[in-house]
Amino acid sequence: MKRILITGGAGFIGSHLCDRLLKEGNDVICLDNFLTGTKRNIEHLIGNKYFELVRHDVTLPFYAEVDEIYNLACPASPVHYQVNPIKTIKTSVMGAINMLGLAKRTKAKILQASTSEVYGNPEVHPQPETYWGNVNPLGTRSSYDEGKRCAESLFMSYYHQNGVRIKIARIFNTYGPRMRLNDGRVVSNFIVQALKNEPITVYGNGKQTRSFQYVDDVVDGLVRLMNTNNDITGPVNIGNTNEYSVEDLASIIKRLTISKSEIVMHPLPDDDPMKRKPDISLAREILGWEPLIELEQGLTQTIDYYKSKIDSTDYIIKR
Repeated sequence: MKRILITGGAGFIGSHLCDRLLKEGNDVICLDNFLTGTKRNIEHLIGNKYFELVRHDVTLPFYAEVDEIYNLACPASPVHYQVNPIKTIKTSVMGAINMLGLAKRTKAKILQASTSEVYGNPEVHPQPETYWGNVNPLGTRSSYDEGKRCAESLFMSYYHQNGVRIKIARIFNTYGPRMRLNDGRVVSNFIVQALKNEPITVYGNGKQTRSFQYVDDVVDGLVRLMNTNNDITGPVNIGNTNEYSVEDLASIIKRLTISKSEIVMHPLPDDDPMKRKPDISLAREILGWEPLIELEQGLTQTIDYYKSKIDSTDYIIKR
């Protein structure tokens, strides 16, 4: 049994990671300040003697004896991270410093949940880990993009200077149950709008592309990366190579929900990337990993989850 700390453990991906690591027989500490995470995501774990929930902000030091740390704490949706960009940067940078300090003291292995946003609006397609990216450091998305890029730099510095055992995962677009209905990302927006028979809002001309992966595939990739040898640091892309236009995604969701919604176009937000698709050759080679859940299979499970939550007052969409 390992004692594992998950920051952002009550969030969308974090809560699924809690499930997986507890199922494997570990002792899990879930750390969250509930800025975007919710207790509902982990309420089924309360009472499990191997699960501990701690309300804490990673911008402040945290002390515990742990074997592994998964650093997932940070708002991931533009709707949420742009509300308080300073807090977003602090969470990425100060959170990384505090968790790396904890890993150094306890000699724990630590994984950083980075993002495909470090590639910005890419000029290389698909994006390999060797690509440095095309990021606007002053734009509306920069608090998240540059915060994550700085966190990666901190992780590599702690590895080279202090010998901390690090792992960096670059996570591409992820969807699945436990995404908030007001999450603000494209999959959740489209599903909620379709279920309510409201206009499905596509930004730009809808031709921009994304690669969508189901949350179970992401969790499996993170666990596999954590379990690699110490000389494997990453970064490693964790994503699905099947590429869809945003317009096609809207049509698929409309069909799966049997919705009467119309698809309407709105102006494209600043710095919205036109293409996003991972090169996962490295993940296949060193992790033996690739996504298994097809888009329509995963969307069907996500839609069923949203149907069960759509009337809950806790998940009202912000208008």
